[in-house]
Formats: sequence, structure tokens, C-alpha cells
Amino acid sequence: MSVPSSPWPPTSSAEFPRIGSLPAYVFAQVNAEKAERIAAGEDVIDLGMGNPDLGTPQHIVDELVEHARDKRHHRYSASRGIYGLREGMADHYRDRYGVELDAETDVVVTIGAKEGIAHLMLAILELGDTVIVPAPAYPIHRYSVLFAGGRVHSVQLREGEPGYVDGDALLAAVEEACATQEPAPRVLLLSFPNNPTTWQAPAGFLERAVEVCRRNRLLLIHDFAYADFGFDEEPPSVLAVPGAKEIAVEFFSMSKSYCMAGWRVGFCVGNPAMVGALTKIKSYLDYGIFQPIQIAAAHALRAGQECVGETRETYRRRAAALMEGLHGAGWNVPAPRATMFVWAPIPEPFAEMPSMEFARMLLREAGVVVSPGVGFGAEGEGHVRFALIEPEARLREAGERIGRVLRRTAA
Repeated sequence: MSVPSSPWPPTSSAEFPRIGSLPAYVFAQVNAEKAERIAAGEDVIDLGMGNPDLGTPQHIVDELVEHARDKRHHRYSASRGIYGLREGMADHYRDRYGVELDAETDVVVTIGAKEGIAHLMLAILELGDTVIVPAPAYPIHRYSVLFAGGRVHSVQLREGEPGYVDGDALLAAVEEACATQEPAPRVLLLSFPNNPTTWQAPAGFLERAVEVCRRNRLLLIHDFAYADFGFDEEPPSVLAVPGAKEIAVEFFSMSKSYCMAGWRVGFCVGNPAMVGALTKIKSYLDYGIFQPIQIAAAHALRAGQECVGETRETYRRRAAALMEGLHGAGWNVPAPRATMFVWAPIPEPFAEMPSMEFARMLLREAGVVVSPGVGFGAEGEGHVRFALIEPEARLREAGERIGRVLRRTAA
């Protein structure tokens, strides 16, 4: 009889191999210290998690409430999403991007983009498959690959023109990975506008990315969570590239555009084979989203879109308010061109300080919570991310508090 290699029964989650192999959650320490300070009665300005504070537009809430009263909607729904919502997403892509999607084969509703990305990786990857992930990256871009038993090959994101990724450098790194990795990578995961860097994709980049993927037999996944948050120009959809649907899917989320983060509604659209794989695996794992939420989401897509533009302008003003305070303290943080974040290089004289320690120092000395750059991968070290989730006055106050700390240190 075989002898167990570890104690029985397990006493820690780390004893399960898949969980034990995951990296430490680097935000945990900052979150714990934040909770302690709030419990002690301190006034903490929390700009850490990108958790929208604006509230869902009332007409969307009213639609939810109306249908939530109907007991017919209290039963299980469809894991792939009701047809009306899938059709609403297809119509959105036709009207917004000139992209034709079949609501039956090219669209599946997800429980937010995170769930969709994680389950798509589980559906399409074999054990040991490599996924190219530009970094710094939103954490699920890495973890979804690890959950599926794949390998992550990181390539460094670099800035080209101010506010734009260096597309030439990124695609050269992808080509090099395809030429040198054994076995060859199977998937490239992109996300523009990018979280955490806030960078946009330059003109023509997505067309070249599709060509690189086609040439190297890479499937392309594009996380388009900030589709509506380009401040100076509308971010492009990868599916608008001719022929992209043959190799690519795109994830769209209601969370940020419609301030529906807690509602958990997203979509995977594009290549029918990948959409079909995700649809099938979801049919084994969930019964879909509460149907009144889906009806309200379909209404949001079909109703007037003024609320989306208003939200975008709110974040533009908030970024300006935060930078006003930071610039006044001599911290010349670059203005974001997109998203709901500010990505800031750690200033002198703290430039050599690890981002985790700098974030803890801001919490301790200024009462301001930020996300350490290392939380988005080693490539994010040397930066912190501010989430624009407080009103302008509160963001100015955060900048002023931080400014006092920086001036005090300089003195």
C-alpha cells in the first residue's frame, strides 16, 4: 500500500498542488493594513482596487427592478446568456465597430470578463501550452493560464509615443517568443486600452498583431474592458481588422462602461470555435446570470449611450484633479490617455524603494491606498497605480496629502 507523501488530512490550502503553485497575493498586506487603520478610525482614501463608485444609471436599475418582480425570471437561466442579450451585443458591435456577429455562434455571455477569460483558457489550452502575456498585466491574464495548467511567457510592455504602447517592440518580442519557445506558443493575450499602464494601442497595431498571430499560428484573445474609456480617441476593436474573426475573440464588459461592476455581465465575441468552446465548458459549470440582470443589460446596450460618455468624462476630470495635486508636489505623473487609472513611476527620492514598500509608506504617512506595481507582475515594479474611484475633491486631497509627504521627505 502506498504511503501518502503529505500529512493527512490537509491543514492548509497550500497543500493542494494547484493552489500551492500560485504566487502570493501581493495586495493582501496593504489590504490588511488598510483595514486596521480604518478600524482605528483613520480617514483613509482608498484608490487601490478599480471598483467603480458612480452607481449604475437609473434607467438600467429600473429595468432590473421591473423584471425582478416577475417570478417567471426566478428560475435557472441559460449559461450562454439569453438570446436578447446576445443579440444586443451583436447589434452593439455592428453599430459601433461595423463588425457583423451571429448572436447564435459568435457571442456568449460571461459572468464578467474575469470568469470568461479563465474558463476560455481552461477550454482551449492543453497541459503545458504556452500563452504570451504582455506585462505588467491585469492579474487574471496570468492566473487564468496557470489555473488551466499552461505556462506564461511574459513580454515587457514599453511606452512608445506618450500614452501609447511601443507596438514595434511588443510584436518583435512576440515574434522572438514564437521562434525560440519549445513547444511554440499557442495564444497571445492582449488588452488595450491597458490596465494598469493606461496605454492605448497606436494606429495600425492591431492589424499588425493579427498578421503576426496568423503567421505564427497563434490564437488571439483581446481583453477590451476599457473599450469606452479612450479620452482623446475611440479605442479600436480587434474584430474590426479584416479576417481577425478567423483567429481572434474579444472580451467586452459592462462593468466599467455602464458602472455595473457588481452585476457581473461580460461577453466573449468573435471566432465561433473559441466562442463555442467557452459556451460548452460553461454549460457544465454554471446556469448563467440572474435573468432580470440579463434583461437590464440588454436594455443598457440598446438605450441611449449618453451615460457612457458622461462616465468617461468623469474619469477624465478625476485624473486631472489627482494630477493637479501630485504635480503641485513635484511628482510629474503622466496624464492617462485612457482607462480609469493613473499609472505613476515612483518619484525621487523613493525610486529605489520596492513598490510594495512605497505603497505601504503612502498608506502609513498619507492615509492613501494605491496598488503596488509589482501586483501586476515583476514588470510593474517601479510604479504604483491609482484608481480614480473617489470624487474630484477627494482626489485633490489625496494628491495634497501625498505632496506633504514628498515635500517633508525632500526637506
